[in-house]
Amino acid sequence: MRVKVGDKLPSSELFYLDQNNEVKKINILDFCENNKTIILGMPGAFTKTCSALHLPGFIKNYDLAIKEGITKIICIAVNDPNVMKAWGINQNVENKIFMVGDPFLHFTKAIGAEVDKSSKGLGMRSNRYTMLVENNLIKKIEEEKETAACKLSSAENFLNSI
Repeated sequence: MRVKVGDKLPSSELFYLDQNNEVKKINILDFCENNKTIILGMPGAFTKTCSALHLPGFIKNYDLAIKEGITKIICIAVNDPNVMKAWGINQNVENKIFMVGDPFLHFTKAIGAEVDKSSKGLGMRSNRYTMLVENNLIKKIEEEKETAACKLSSAENFLNSI
């Protein structure tokens, strides 16, 4: 990753569907300002490891995250906002995790997390990571060496280390 602990998050727009299913944009800086935020970076919605381990781990451990002082959790994947909302419904994220898309990889590239998964039919994606951000400053990053892995970035390991 290009960003490191101590860096400020780069300004970047992300997309989501609101309660009326209208596409909205949000700048990551606005979302993370004055908050202790966990950012979950995932290669893609409905992919195996993302759906079986990474996202469900944070849903299951939401109360522990809150106990650790986390005020927001955001899940970012290289998908459009329609897919992200459908995936959130499928995973029962409720109001625990804010599901946003980075369909043009603007945020993903700005932090240096892009990976080419064309050989697996996925195209350009994000590497898997979990990041702790306080008031737009990066406090901790755990990035997996391979997108199929979810050890360093898992809820259990990440939350127990903050």
